[in-house]
Amino acid sequence: MTFFERLDNFDQRWGDKLNVAEKPGPMRSLASFFAHSGDSWFMLPVFGVVWLIGDAEWKFRAIVFSIAIVITACLVFGIKAIFKRPRPQGEWGEVYRKTDPHSFPSGHATRAGLIMLLAVFLGPPWLAIIGIIWGPLVALARVAMNVHYVSDIMVGFVFGMVLATGVGLLVL
Repeated sequence: MTFFERLDNFDQRWGDKLNVAEKPGPMRSLASFFAHSGDSWFMLPVFGVVWLIGDAEWKFRAIVFSIAIVITACLVFGIKAIFKRPRPQGEWGEVYRKTDPHSFPSGHATRAGLIMLLAVFLGPPWLAIIGIIWGPLVALARVAMNVHYVSDIMVGFVFGMVLATGVGLLVL
């Protein structure tokens, strides 16, 4: 069996175990919430509000996070254009399937890994704790809602942490 066949088997096995997209109930609602909470169209306005109401330290954080998110989105979009891996089949997440039909790497998982580690580097301890809890939940929710494979989120999350490390080295 080739590496890619093993990877497909791994993705299918774990995707089936984690999938709640077609199962109404509290787990689906929770997964849907976390899957959407990592949207860049949601994150950028949040950091805009932080910049508007924050002191100089929070304004700096908001700018760093926002610039890092935009750069990350561009990088992920370029990588997706190279690999062109189709998303898993499913009904949920039509907006993602139409606007971005490619799944590798997961932009949400990349953004979640980035924000999580930037929160650790730049934030107070309470923000780091929130990031450490929120980041993996966003990534897992993308598989649970059947818009990504497990390998998409694993690579994306690590890629986001690598990018956050680079940003941290630049600004610290």
